[in-house]
Amino acid sequence: MTAEADGAGPLRIALLTYKGNPFCGGQGVYVRHLSRELARLGHRVEVIAAQPYPQLDDPPAGTGGGVTLTRLPSLDLYRPADPFRTPRRDEFRDWIDLLEVATMRTGGFPEPLTFSLRARRLLAARRGDFDIVHDNQTLGYGLLGVPRLGLPLVTTVHHPITVDRRLELAAATTRGRRLSMRRWYAFTRMQRRVARRLPSVLTVSASSRGQIIDDFGVRPERVHVVPIGADARVYRPLPGTPRVPGRIVTTSSADVPLKGLAHLIEALAKLRTEHPKAHLVVVGQRPEQGPVRDLLERFGLAAGAVEFVKGISDEELAGLLRGAEIACVPSLYEGFSLPAAEAMATATPLVATTGGAIPEVAGPDGETCLAVPPGDSGALAAALARLLDDPALRARLGTAGRERVLRRFTWEQAARSTVAHYRTALGGPAAAPSPLEQRS
Repeated sequence: MTAEADGAGPLRIALLTYKGNPFCGGQGVYVRHLSRELARLGHRVEVIAAQPYPQLDDPPAGTGGGVTLTRLPSLDLYRPADPFRTPRRDEFRDWIDLLEVATMRTGGFPEPLTFSLRARRLLAARRGDFDIVHDNQTLGYGLLGVPRLGLPLVTTVHHPITVDRRLELAAATTRGRRLSMRRWYAFTRMQRRVARRLPSVLTVSASSRGQIIDDFGVRPERVHVVPIGADARVYRPLPGTPRVPGRIVTTSSADVPLKGLAHLIEALAKLRTEHPKAHLVVVGQRPEQGPVRDLLERFGLAAGAVEFVKGISDEELAGLLRGAEIACVPSLYEGFSLPAAEAMATATPLVATTGGAIPEVAGPDGETCLAVPPGDSGALAAALARLLDDPALRARLGTAGRERVLRRFTWEQAARSTVAHYRTALGGPAAAPSPLEQRS
């Protein structure tokens, strides 16, 4: 069904994202897949983004919709080749640039605030070009001016960054590190204040909904669950694809405590004492310092035991998953877990923790995955060993996992539910709550 066929006509959507890296973190992935599926339904989507810019897909011909990218550049102070750089004098354009540098120099993270101010200015100049504005987790003060422009606003919060702040502070081992983390995460105070004043907040799981209500103080009736998922056209099993004996695949977009990679490294070291062929492929960048690097050296896990790959396409990741005997999500917390959904969509059996919303995606222990407590490397090792020893269990969990994703977690379903909330924001009837929202 296209937008024209739903009786309300196609929408002109401004989709804002202050960070859109297609290979690191969930925000760029969200923007890429949601914009494509919205366009597939016949809507016109203009993604307005700062660096790193997202990778976008063209919708199939004949859908009537489209996706375009408008670059709204920051000073790009955290570019990988020159992080925390000092801009040249001729790079400064206005007071927002000065604010961006000043915040960085005092140890803060300026991008959500400065992007929101630039976005509000752009939208004020082009208010007639859009029917609705959809913000992707910026939660900056500039957004509070968008409804005053006559533009309805919907915001997605994948999970409150206050969760990351708590875990980072808990992992900090020195007073200086804790002080640094408090300065860096000072922007969460702004996000809390802004979130409380927003008319409609979308989130990806019942777990995240509860965290948003508790941490940000948003009224429950304003927070709605719209699950995301996998692109089942890409992440699918291919009969006859050989599995590499002992291969375990995980995705770790950053070397932070939240992702639990250190616990998986410990589990692998234990596992290899009885399963010497067991080896790990990490989709992410090899850390040059920190706990993961230290553990690799401590346990003597060389390239044959742990391999890091980065910057791969969806098709390459799907192929990597299809060739693995097991996929693993070791995170201490996830607001959803795209890696779990994508692995399950390829019918690769999954070992996952019960951190945050992961059980909502991965499903019941022993039925669609093997579930273990977060932060327990011994339990991870035991679950991985159990699957390596039991081909029949691997096959059963893989089949059941794919069926679960197809029923609940696809990008097409996410786009349709998102449009229903757009219609509500435009004055239409209230969108039906998702089953996850009803249970939360």
